[in-house]
Amino acid sequence: MRAICLYLHIHQPVRYRQYSIFDVGSNSNYFYDDYNGRQSNERIFHKVARKSYRPMLDLLEQNVARYPGFKVSLSITGTWLDQAEKWGPEFIAQIKRMVDTGQVEIVGETYYHSLAFFYNRDEFDQQVKMHAQKIKELFGVTPKVFRNTEFAYNDQLAKWADDNKYIGILAEGWDKILGWRSPNYVYQPFGCNNLKLLLKNYRLSDDIAFRFSNRGWNEWPLTVPKYQRWLNDDCLRGPLINLFMDFETFGEHQWEDTGIFDFMKTLIPNWLNEYDNKFVTVSEACELMPPADVVSMPDTVTWADTERDLSAWLSNSMQHSAMHDLYAMRDKILSTNDQQLINDWRYMTTSDHPYSMCTKYWNDGDVHAYFSAYASPYESFMYFENVIRDLEYRASIILDRNV
Repeated sequence: MRAICLYLHIHQPVRYRQYSIFDVGSNSNYFYDDYNGRQSNERIFHKVARKSYRPMLDLLEQNVARYPGFKVSLSITGTWLDQAEKWGPEFIAQIKRMVDTGQVEIVGETYYHSLAFFYNRDEFDQQVKMHAQKIKELFGVTPKVFRNTEFAYNDQLAKWADDNKYIGILAEGWDKILGWRSPNYVYQPFGCNNLKLLLKNYRLSDDIAFRFSNRGWNEWPLTVPKYQRWLNDDCLRGPLINLFMDFETFGEHQWEDTGIFDFMKTLIPNWLNEYDNKFVTVSEACELMPPADVVSMPDTVTWADTERDLSAWLSNSMQHSAMHDLYAMRDKILSTNDQQLINDWRYMTTSDHPYSMCTKYWNDGDVHAYFSAYASPYESFMYFENVIRDLEYRASIILDRNV
């Protein structure tokens, strides 16, 4: 038996606009205006829907219908679901149809795609519960496998997931942690009794997610026969290939004219046509085999940048200050019982915001700039802090009124 576990992450942040200091106290519309000639959240959603969501969801649904052995797992943030309910409800219906087949599994995570686990465990718990409730409401299922925002994983998170009765958790298969071991097995997290650990095969995943259209890559162009040879060779290191990547790999990061959709249309049946090959969901992957070993990650590992740590979000004073200021006001915000205010505050916990404040250079810096809606990290920080000031002001007004 040789299995591919294909997992795709669907996310769009609710971006804050160019929120001026002169807006504080007078205009609490943080998110939806056009800013600096850039597109609004709605326009960005429709653009990515045209390039990625619609063609890739169609591709997945067609393959689910055509091949009973094809399976895929999706994690879908609450911020994406909020936007899809307003601007793309057909996508939610399409995912629901696929989930109903039993060939598509939904993975649990935080509702707001936040790093709350590292700042406030109560907030983290609440966002995970909110996400599970939303998934149950929209798709009729309860997630059994968990992934934290940005694959930010450590032993403490694993213990939390084990205590909360998840059967599996996803993380980066980083060489510095694995050493001589292969990501192509199921592992047991350190200190856990029942939880299984699935590790991303980052080389084979990144061949598609990052290198597919790179004409400077010595393996370009990546064809299905070539990639399938690599899959076959890698199966000698273990029978489970975990291909974990962003959903927007398909059509947004790798444009249609690169051939990315044709590549996937061909890869799926070609893999299934080989004897004893299969696709599995994340839950099925957890049950494929007993854990090969115990893996410990005392320090946090993520799937971002060359360091694979939290430095993409927490490497400079702006990022640290922004996150400190944000979480320091949580109790005050929640005490207002104002759902609009609380929701606005939680949208600000999305990890994309400190990511846009990163000041790294070279390749990592280019990636951060590509995903940022702001002219510079300093502008992102300034607008963020202005929003924080207005959230504080709104909370104070409400609490004073209730005295």
